[in-house]
This record gives sequence, structure tokens and C-alpha cells, in this order.
Amino acid sequence: MNTRNWVAGGVLALVVVTAFAQLPGITRTPVQEGDLASAPGRQAIVARVDFAPGAVVPKHTHAGEEIGYVVEGSIVLIVEGQPPRTVKAGEGFLVPAGTVHEGRNVSSAKAVVLATYVHEKGKPVTTMVK
Repeated sequence: MNTRNWVAGGVLALVVVTAFAQLPGITRTPVQEGDLASAPGRQAIVARVDFAPGAVVPKHTHAGEEIGYVVEGSIVLIVEGQPPRTVKAGEGFLVPAGTVHEGRNVSSAKAVVLATYVHEKGKPVTTMVK
């Protein structure tokens, strides 16, 4: 990856982190990012998302797919048009691009999700929904 792409990728990862920076009890840590050789113009960002007990990521969308794996604890995933789903440690989920969804830790223990975002470069990774 050349320096320009690396810097652009860093900015997008920063957008993922800062989009949730002011949400109480939510910590996002970028793990990896890179261009997809098999899909020119697309990028993947991997982030660790820590949910404190009771923490909520309110309604939002992603420019591309979100592929998640619950590493620890459990979250309630609420995808618009579907019933809420509890996703436990060892289970995964997929949220299609542009789909309104939210995540909640309704337990008294911490939850950790490893999230991968696959999206078109240059588009915001996350958009909050009012």
C-alpha cells in the first residue's frame, strides 16, 4: 500500500473511531485496515468494539457491510425490520450496507465485538441516524 493510501485508510479508521467517540461506555479500537485487491475501490477496516454494561450504540448505518463476531459477553442487535437478536460470545452477525441498526449490551458484564467493515473507499464508514 502506498503512503497516500495508508494515510487515507488511517483517516477512514479514525472516522470509525470518532463516530462513536462520544458514546458513553463504547470504546472502538482500530485493529487493521487495507484495500481489497479482489475488489478494487473497496476497503476493509477491522475494529474491536468494547461495550460497558448497559452501553448502547444508537441507530446508525454503514456505507458497506458490517461483519461482526462477539468475542466476549453478548449484545442485543436490533436491525430495522427484524426482531431483536441476542448475539452471544462465539456467534457472528452480518448487517447489510445501508441497513439501520443498533447494538445494546443489556447485561451487567462487558461485551466485546470484533467488527469488520467492508465499504467503498472515500465514503463515510458510519452514519448516525436521527
